[in-house]
Amino acid sequence: MRSPKLAALELKRFGRGRLPRAALVSLLLLPLLYGALYLWSFWDPYGRLDQIPVALVNEDAGAKADGKKIAAGDGIAAGLHDSKVFDWHEVDAAQARQGLEDGTYYLSLTVPEDFSERIASSAGDSPETGALQVKTNDANNYIVGQLSRTLFSEVRAAASSKASRTFLDKIFVSFSDLHDKTKEAADGAGRLEEGAGKAKDGAKQLADGLGDAKSGSGELARGIKKLDKGSGDLETGAGQVADGTQLLADKVNGASDKVLPFLRENGDSIGDTARLVSDTAGAVRRHLGTLVEKAPLASSGAEKASAALDSVYKARCEDALVDDPNCPQLKQAKDAGDEVARIAADVNSVVQNYAGDTDKLDDHLATLQQQADALAERAPHLAGDVETAVKKINELNRGARAVAKGADQLHTGLTTARTGSSELNSGLGRLKDGAKELDGGLFKLVDGSGELAGGLRDGAEQIPDYGKQDRDARTEVMADPVQLAAKSLHQAPNYGTGFAPYFIPLSLWVGAMVAYMVIAPLNRRALATGASAWRIALAGWLPVAAIGTLQTLALISVLHWALGLQMAHAAGTVGFLLLVTGCFAAIVQWLNARFGPAGRILVLAFLMLQLTSAGGTYPVQTSPSFFGAIHPFLPMTYVVEALRRLITGGGLGPVWQGCAVLIAFTVGALALTALSARKRQVWTLDRLHPELSL
Repeated sequence: MRSPKLAALELKRFGRGRLPRAALVSLLLLPLLYGALYLWSFWDPYGRLDQIPVALVNEDAGAKADGKKIAAGDGIAAGLHDSKVFDWHEVDAAQARQGLEDGTYYLSLTVPEDFSERIASSAGDSPETGALQVKTNDANNYIVGQLSRTLFSEVRAAASSKASRTFLDKIFVSFSDLHDKTKEAADGAGRLEEGAGKAKDGAKQLADGLGDAKSGSGELARGIKKLDKGSGDLETGAGQVADGTQLLADKVNGASDKVLPFLRENGDSIGDTARLVSDTAGAVRRHLGTLVEKAPLASSGAEKASAALDSVYKARCEDALVDDPNCPQLKQAKDAGDEVARIAADVNSVVQNYAGDTDKLDDHLATLQQQADALAERAPHLAGDVETAVKKINELNRGARAVAKGADQLHTGLTTARTGSSELNSGLGRLKDGAKELDGGLFKLVDGSGELAGGLRDGAEQIPDYGKQDRDARTEVMADPVQLAAKSLHQAPNYGTGFAPYFIPLSLWVGAMVAYMVIAPLNRRALATGASAWRIALAGWLPVAAIGTLQTLALISVLHWALGLQMAHAAGTVGFLLLVTGCFAAIVQWLNARFGPAGRILVLAFLMLQLTSAGGTYPVQTSPSFFGAIHPFLPMTYVVEALRRLITGGGLGPVWQGCAVLIAFTVGALALTALSARKRQVWTLDRLHPELSL
């Protein structure tokens, strides 16, 4: 009798009564219940985070800065409510503490009373950081605590970036104010130079007149009159010069009182901040090529490590028959692996986005580095340069006052000289000497005021003058110089789709394992008739393979039409799973045929080895070396990898490799079963009196 006919006879046994028919239906539905229920429970947990109740305690009292009211706590609360992540309940501190303890809330976020005040302090003399307080209770749920840490890291980064923008904007505004004031000072120094030039011309005329008076007493009256008139002009001009220098000094001193304290206190901070930005941009540029090369490897390794850790935890803590005292540490390792895998994947996505255009990213970083270096170079000397300029202007003002006072005294002396001719000769001599000194002083004043005007103009050109648009752009870049753009290739739409390649083969293995609990691995009719070993093996394999085909079709139908599992290669997935169920049936058949009742235990042990080394959750690299060593030699390893490509997409190389491995395992297992069938045709004392019977 041929093997297919023997298999059909074996299946007909299940139609002879209600109980056998119920057993057959149970065999068909068991993988469906096992796989579908597991995936249903894990299908989309992240899409239901808004159902998790958490507490929000907003104690922020607000603050004022530059005449404006700041309510940073209210802004954070509104943003959290709008995010639709977690079910936020605004309560007081006592309610949050009690709710976190008794399980009403899974976590609490507290905005402290001085939060806005600390944020606003960045514009004051003593800047402080604001701190958000997050409390979790792992006794309620450990995973929620891990999710909250990731979420609140993003909240903290966003709040810090906003505060940095405010601080940097004030710095750029101060630069613009300093530039404008320095330019005004340069214009005042230019006017001073012009007035000093006129005074110098007047002094020269005075000296010439005194020389003529000294040489010709006959022209005494006319000379004194002319001299008196010239001294009057000199007094007026010197007074104008003194008024101009005083006005200039008042404006410069007033501006310096506001600008100098800020530059003295923040000069180093400005320079350090600019150097930090420059160094960071330079470091990124130096390692840009390495980052592009290594990021995919890091992402792949982190993903595999995460999957292996999860499988270890599941095997030793969730599915283990005996509690493992190391489960808390394994749980921490599993969750840490998840976080590392996610971060590595995000970094790899950013790198891949720029992989084709790294020159553009390098140009942006080079521009940022050049601008930051220029700012760092000028920042430490700004206060000193301004202070020196202020001192020179004050010295100029005192000199101009002295000149005005001398001109007044000169004019008084000349008036007196007109009434006292007896002291004419000596007075003219002193006037001549004074006029020469005055001419020399005014010459120096003209040169000094010219140098001052030129220096102030050069300083104004060196001080940055940023417009609002330019200031906003620079503030945006310096507050957040590196952006992260995440992109996933062949992204799974939800958690359940990502775990389907792991749970589907698990369900099919369980289906084959249970099937051989009610179907003999070696057909008794074939054994009794003395059929060939291969015919006996096929007669025992075909019924379970047929049942496995129905199990596969039922499972995939429910996953696709009930749960919404979308497959990139639907037909390929079904065909591959039919090969998987045939392979699993052959392996389970051989273990039962070769080892008898003990084979059922070996089937379960073999399943445990595959689950822990297949890399279905965390990458196998994160598991101990034992699991990495057996990873390439077990069929479920290739099943999981192939199903990932068939369901979520990607190259089909692992699929063809998996097909070859499964065919080899199937043929090998059937051959071993045939060998066991040949041995079973010979009766021995061990078969008549087995040591173990299940």
